[in-house]
Amino acid sequence: MKIHFIGIGGIGISGLAQYMHFRGHEVSGSDISDSLITKKLRDMGIAVTVPHAKSAITNQDLVVHSAIIRPDNPEVVEAKAKGIEVLARREALLRILDDRKVYAVAGAHGKSTTTAILTAIMNGSAIIGAESKAFGSNVRYDETTDTMLFEADESDGSFLNSNPHCAIVINAEPEHMEYYDYNYELFYDSYKTFISSASCRVLNAEDEFLSTLKKDVEANWLYPSKEISDIEFILINNEPHTRFTLRDLGSFDVWGFGKHIALDASLAILAANESMDIEVIRENLLTFKGIKKRFDIVGAEDNRVIIDDYGHHPTEIKATFESVKEYASLKGFDKITAIWQPHKYSRTIDNLDEFIKCFEGVQELIILPVWAAGEKPRDIDFVKEFQRYNLTMADKIKRANNTITVIKDEKDLEVLDKGLIIGFGAGDITYQIRGTA
Repeated sequence: MKIHFIGIGGIGISGLAQYMHFRGHEVSGSDISDSLITKKLRDMGIAVTVPHAKSAITNQDLVVHSAIIRPDNPEVVEAKAKGIEVLARREALLRILDDRKVYAVAGAHGKSTTTAILTAIMNGSAIIGAESKAFGSNVRYDETTDTMLFEADESDGSFLNSNPHCAIVINAEPEHMEYYDYNYELFYDSYKTFISSASCRVLNAEDEFLSTLKKDVEANWLYPSKEISDIEFILINNEPHTRFTLRDLGSFDVWGFGKHIALDASLAILAANESMDIEVIRENLLTFKGIKKRFDIVGAEDNRVIIDDYGHHPTEIKATFESVKEYASLKGFDKITAIWQPHKYSRTIDNLDEFIKCFEGVQELIILPVWAAGEKPRDIDFVKEFQRYNLTMADKIKRANNTITVIKDEKDLEVLDKGLIIGFGAGDITYQIRGTA
């Protein structure tokens, strides 16, 4: 088929586009601007046009678009005028994954890490919402098996169309509630539908909502506080690792720091153990090297370490920050600086109380302007709400020579060159902290 993807620069749509390209389809795409993703796609031989224009629609058989593409998009309008089938990403999943044996990972946070860990353990194709460092991409194609390791997205309800053989759910905390019209019953019912559609289920028994399903759902339930023990944080070749014991299965080492890493790895181990020997799982787990933008060490010298982290939900920021404190202690640093770029006004306001608690123990908190992600600006008094911290409000940061300069009103406020420096956010902070902005 000839398939055109609108919004191909997004991590989710680009994953589907790459996968269909690997399966032999003729793939093209478009986006509003160029990015590292669009460059990579062009390098693979996928034609990408910028910006959206009706001229991009020629003789394709199918057009797939991301959730944020509006009905009046010129390419959508042109495709429909030419009688070409147009599907939202959510709808397209039904066809793309229809004949696959899908291990689908869902949850408000931890999905990418858990899926990437599962990819390290198991053979199969994979589509992840972040780049795995092990194979330098968010997509892996394996033509020898019909197994698909898939990060399932609840933000637009598309996880319901992921055709799960195995449903792995880390947590079911309310997130992206604007899609569900702030209807919590609808939100939780979607998780119930997702879980019940799979024949294999691996679930976190201590999640507040998932725990209510225990009497009705047959699953491999994981009790993290009881079945994950002997957690310790160690450095292997100066890289952070978590060592833990799972049930009676023995000890495991996994890249990264934190109880949440042990939880993610345990869910992946239990899912894989349905069909794999535990000793093979233990060995394969060591090939996991983390994912880009998750506790991603992007600069290291004797007196400082710079970390980029995608965390944009309070629970994941809090969990990662606990790991940061452990890592700083092992490295002998006495200063931690957190740089936070809030992601979306709606998420920040809906979770403000929890965000305020996230950064306990930080020596300095720097807050950048909200990354709106298309939302209209709303008033948030960060100075008042975060007054408990040693707070700096800034416009941007600049990376050079493994140091970070903090900028406000086009003036340099300070230079960060000591201790552990970590940036949190899902916007362009990743490019600022890496020096590629």
